[in-house]
Amino acid sequence: MLEQINSPEDVKKLTLKEKEDLAKEIREYILKIVSKNGGHLASNLGVVELTIALHSVFNIPEDKLIWDVGHQSYVHKIITGRREELKNIRKLDGIAGFPKTKESEADCFNTGHSSTSISAALGMARARDLQGKHNSVIAVIGDGALTGGMALEALNDAGFSKCNMTVILNDNEMSISPNIGGLNKFLDKLRTKKLYTRTNNLVKRRLSKIPLIGKPSVRIIQRIKRSIKQLLLHGMFFEDIGFTYLGPVDGHKIEELESILRLSKQIEGPVLVHVLTKKGKGYEIAEKNPDRFHATSAFNIETGEPIKPKKTDYSKVFGNKLVELARKNDKIVAVTASMKDGTGLTQFQKEFPKRFFDIGIAEQHAITMSAGMAKEGMIPVVPIYSSFYQRAYDQVIHDVAMQNLPVIMCVDRAGVVGADGETHQGTLDMAFFRLVPNLTIMAPKDFKELEDMLEFAINLKKPVVIRYPRGGEDSDIKFEKHEKIELGKAEILQTIEDSNDADSSKKEGTFNKANKKDKNHKNEKNDKLTIISIGKMVAKAMKTADKFKKEKNMQVEVINARFLKPLDVQTIKASIEKTKNVITIEDGTCINGLGTAVKELIVDNNLQGVKMKAYAYPDEFIRHGSVEELEKIYGLDPTL
Repeated sequence: MLEQINSPEDVKKLTLKEKEDLAKEIREYILKIVSKNGGHLASNLGVVELTIALHSVFNIPEDKLIWDVGHQSYVHKIITGRREELKNIRKLDGIAGFPKTKESEADCFNTGHSSTSISAALGMARARDLQGKHNSVIAVIGDGALTGGMALEALNDAGFSKCNMTVILNDNEMSISPNIGGLNKFLDKLRTKKLYTRTNNLVKRRLSKIPLIGKPSVRIIQRIKRSIKQLLLHGMFFEDIGFTYLGPVDGHKIEELESILRLSKQIEGPVLVHVLTKKGKGYEIAEKNPDRFHATSAFNIETGEPIKPKKTDYSKVFGNKLVELARKNDKIVAVTASMKDGTGLTQFQKEFPKRFFDIGIAEQHAITMSAGMAKEGMIPVVPIYSSFYQRAYDQVIHDVAMQNLPVIMCVDRAGVVGADGETHQGTLDMAFFRLVPNLTIMAPKDFKELEDMLEFAINLKKPVVIRYPRGGEDSDIKFEKHEKIELGKAEILQTIEDSNDADSSKKEGTFNKANKKDKNHKNEKNDKLTIISIGKMVAKAMKTADKFKKEKNMQVEVINARFLKPLDVQTIKASIEKTKNVITIEDGTCINGLGTAVKELIVDNNLQGVKMKAYAYPDEFIRHGSVEELEKIYGLDPTL
């Protein structure tokens, strides 16, 4: 059946039984691919029937279908002609794991972050009306995404707008972490009620046609119906703000889904269809562990266990150190935006449940709430992925930095993260945080330095940003030397003298592969070089230094900047004056990061005759692929 599906038109021709068979085949196909490639599994298995029903009822791409976040769009990609391309999803030069307008006209809007779909859909609906068109506009949003303030802002505006549009609430009672908050309690009430408004519009139309008594009867029935709803469902939020509410409906019964979606097309104004689904549907292991299979690496289908055992990573090291510090300091609290497991806070929650706050997908609220806690004497630690910190930039500036409050902002997944692509690459955080007064910005070279930086930040009593990458340490480099963290102080890992002497390098304990050089060796050209790096790229700086020494017989000084802000001007200036050649290496954008800071230092201090090369990601959005592939493509590997 699956091989016959090359477009939505092929789905429309199928019988109900054939669509049910297709749903089974699609689940097996996705499970097979994700078990090999990794990717978002549970969310896609949960929307198979819903996606089939949407493509059966609506006419994509004439009708506009927007997937909130977009990690659940694999089924949509299969139906819209990308079945074979799915085999290389998230791989370099393969299709993306999220909707991309450049891939297909069926992807009408790029998504990757939560809570944006209703705003985009309302914008498209208003544009349609202004242009005199009549196509449908549909937004599919998960219940977890409703905790995002932007979704609530859009619901408020859409309800008032009276625009014809449909919001599908994909309610699986689980975002990435279990849902929390008042909205979730409200949805719990809705989930327990039967489908109560299937024929609202049809009845209204038929009654209205009855002479004399028709329209008055409609108004009376509507008042009675609304009163019953208010008795059964206290505080009908969606109806109260202007939506016609349909549901809840079983999201795994195609016939019921198609029926309610057709009904939604006949109703004037905004409609919300409440669909109940199960994450991981059809794969029992994922059904029992939907959070673990939200985004997964390659795994064994029979056992569900990863093919490559997970190693210690920065998130876990951060979480363990925070627990250790919190045992000694009862003012430390942890805040997460629905990413407890991903940011390493699972153990913190177990040990300090009263000092742990999961506020849902609401990064803006997370930062300002933390500012409020800091103002009253607490020390909030807020780990958020780099690409999601973008969403709270105003709050960092206005609520934390302006008041100089001691909020510790831990930027997880900093730098390139790989297969999730453009929307998740963390290359911009150094650039936008560097602009903000009062912020101290640090990045550790390894696990030990992350622990030291976290402890330093806790005691600093100022707003701090600590950025660290996804995954673990560079296995080729072992840093044995760790100077004490001092505000704005860099660390010299290798001096010019060290680079001439392998024994000296070994004594430093930073890089044990240096070749012994002749200290009296002279070269007509400048044979000295300063390499300045920060964060995970310090390991690459050490490899690069070794390459220059071996292949170009150069004397190399390696500086671990540690701080992007305040920058250690004295140490860096002294080294550049000594070598007159400088390279910077960072895993952020080329604009306003470490390279820019060093260029400013050179200009501000009027350093003459200096040659400089900055290695960073270009001023563009970085595509998907493995981290190693992307580093090689963009010149951020030891072969600089």
